[in-house]
Amino acid sequence: SHSLETLSFVPPQHLTTCLVTAALFGCLGSSYLYGYSLSVVNAPAVYIKAFYNQTWMERYGEPAGLEVLTLLWSITVSIFAIGGLVGALGVSLLIKILGRQGTLLLNNSFAILAALLLALGERAQAFEMLIVGRFLIGVDSGIGLSALPMYLGEISPRHIRGSIGQFNSIFMCAGVFTGQVLGLPELLGQESRWNFLFGFVALPAVLQLCALPFLPESPRFLLMERRDEARAEKAFQAFLGKKDVTKELEEVHAESRAQNNLRVASVAELLRNRAVRWQLITVMVTMACYQLCGLNAIWYYTNGILREAGFAENLIPYITLSTGGLETLAAICSGLVIERIGRRPLLIFGFGAMAVSFSLLTIFLNFQDKVAWMPYLSFACILAVIASFCTGPGGIPFILTGELFEQSYRAAAFTVAGTINWLSNFAVGLLFPFIQEALQTYTFLVFMVFCLLGATYLYFVLPETKNKTFVEISQSFTKINRVSHSAPEKEMEVVLSVKPGAKEMTNGNPSGVIEMESSF
Repeated sequence: SHSLETLSFVPPQHLTTCLVTAALFGCLGSSYLYGYSLSVVNAPAVYIKAFYNQTWMERYGEPAGLEVLTLLWSITVSIFAIGGLVGALGVSLLIKILGRQGTLLLNNSFAILAALLLALGERAQAFEMLIVGRFLIGVDSGIGLSALPMYLGEISPRHIRGSIGQFNSIFMCAGVFTGQVLGLPELLGQESRWNFLFGFVALPAVLQLCALPFLPESPRFLLMERRDEARAEKAFQAFLGKKDVTKELEEVHAESRAQNNLRVASVAELLRNRAVRWQLITVMVTMACYQLCGLNAIWYYTNGILREAGFAENLIPYITLSTGGLETLAAICSGLVIERIGRRPLLIFGFGAMAVSFSLLTIFLNFQDKVAWMPYLSFACILAVIASFCTGPGGIPFILTGELFEQSYRAAAFTVAGTINWLSNFAVGLLFPFIQEALQTYTFLVFMVFCLLGATYLYFVLPETKNKTFVEISQSFTKINRVSHSAPEKEMEVVLSVKPGAKEMTNGNPSGVIEMESSF
């Protein structure tokens, strides 16, 4: 049975209706909104700037200067990342109070309020409403991109933890693609409809708000942090689709005994603990490379790159659809093979392939004025960068953040990872125009360096985590952290190594059968 499972992409017996529903609706109101919000702001940029200028004239009796419009537009775009940082910094406290599921439910209020502000800002003649709405949708994304991967990682059996975790990446890409489609001039990307483009944000949030209350809380959270074994047992039964979850409960109990710190650790305690130092460094490096690898530069300035590559202006919105479609397809393929190939090879391959693509893109951009067909090779490199990113770096950093830490440190780890993510996002959006102006066609060599550094670090430091328990993953870092197994950890290692059918010896006599091989 175990051999058959390893040969299949996703073991059917683990895909219960409850687990799939949690993944779908959890991602719909979190990662989907993040991807949609990233792409949708660029489509009506001309109309939003015109609205800003008109509002300014009505208030002050004169048109806004170019510097004022540029400042207002820059704030509108960049405040999304600031909101994401605020959300990431607050997620640890929210999760401690409300739990994983409760935090996701509360998070929908930010998305709905943001949708109202963004949709009604034009009617109210207040561009401040758009700026505040962008900030709130950033807060929603900052909370969702931490709480959701944590929730999915804790409710998924270890055999498919990576595949379920990749739902996060798939829905991000689907959100980007939806934003591109709805932003077309024939749909909502026109002057009279751009506010509806922003108002669409409310729909996924409302759907999640309707579905999530009927799904269980994370059983690990209930058992290890709330000490509520009855609810944890019901949650395991719902997610696994079986009544007897004794093995799963015992495994979580054993993991709890193996941890030195049985309470939720703060960020300061996480930073000071030498036993998790290299896990933390690995997450920080991976999350920084997630943003600094250059994909945001591609997304933020895709139209400009295509324009410089020689494509006609009226074709650019339709050409960008291919980038969103390819991104979604690559993320789906990654989710199908992640449990067979593993996290580590996909990450290293993704960053390595991006470095090669950026190198070729630099060469092609330097020759595109001299060779008529060179712009098509430049666009092919852009597609290669996007596909490479989505095969690994696009979703696995969020999976790793949940896998590399045991229960007590997980919330603090997501706070640190989210902080690095959003600071890096803000830095790229702020600095890329200046880098592009200074380096011109050699701009993407900067991102090539970050991709190479990320791939090199992961090759030497990151262990494979597929099909391992959280304790086993933590133990794989003991040597590099220069810490030894504690007595409880050795007990956990012995407990998890017992195979089905092994006899427990009491005074030299077999006293029963221990079956500790669980789904988790």
